[in-house]
Amino acid sequence: PAVPTGQVDTELFRPALSTEGERHTVTSTLKTGDWGRWHRSIQAVPRAGQVLMVNENEDPLLVVDRVGDGRVGLLLSDNIWLWARGYEGGGPFAELIRRLVHWLMKEPELEEDRLSLITEQGQARLALRTLEDRPAPVEILSPEGRRLQPIWQTIRPGEYNAEISIDELGLYRARAGDLEAIAIYGPENPIEYMDVTSTEAVLRPISEATGGGVFSFGTGSQEIPNLRLLQSQNRLFGEDWFGLKDRAAYTVTNTQTTPLIPAILGVLLLLPCLLLGWYREGR
Repeated sequence: PAVPTGQVDTELFRPALSTEGERHTVTSTLKTGDWGRWHRSIQAVPRAGQVLMVNENEDPLLVVDRVGDGRVGLLLSDNIWLWARGYEGGGPFAELIRRLVHWLMKEPELEEDRLSLITEQGQARLALRTLEDRPAPVEILSPEGRRLQPIWQTIRPGEYNAEISIDELGLYRARAGDLEAIAIYGPENPIEYMDVTSTEAVLRPISEATGGGVFSFGTGSQEIPNLRLLQSQNRLFGEDWFGLKDRAAYTVTNTQTTPLIPAILGVLLLLPCLLLGWYREGR
């Protein structure tokens, strides 16, 4: 993501976050302050991706980029070990390396652009993370088709929250630019949860009207009944069996005939047999 110029800067400098670094998930949570100084960096010209850390001359120090389905991180110094040793107070060595490696492995929590939606206690709560200067407007589609438009509140650069009241049970879908998020408010199957008692009352009227029966398994010594395929019969169940009516409900959409052998080959094979039969009968 950056092209080295061939020059190496050996003057002491204090690493710092760039504007993009203050928003990017790899470096946005690093505690800034009087980090220990480094004394060597490779000068380079950025050509892609995001510059997350710079030196005091605003030269790139840490650059990340997405390449196809992969990712790359470029650290333009070999002095990060000074932080691990606590030189001049050290710095966030372990946190920076851990977050960089997890981002390279596509940890979902470290996606730069991410929209999340949580629905609970009559509220829809959204959280947006983006590298853009301004967040895209957000819209929530309710289960009954209503469009809700909450307003973003800035938490810090690149992070925004929004809330709005909801009262419909079901699936909510949020969209902000190209990002989408969904959440369910209430039970996943509210109608099914109204009565979870095992009963025949609901299905028996339907089964009796269609000639069927209802069987309960796991009660006493009841075993699974046998299955029978019936041509035509009004009663489709017994004490230890139940039937499926064979309705012959199929449609022929195409047929194709292929000869076993070509006709001319059949004639050539049959002719010797006829001559042999004629010869034997003639004797």
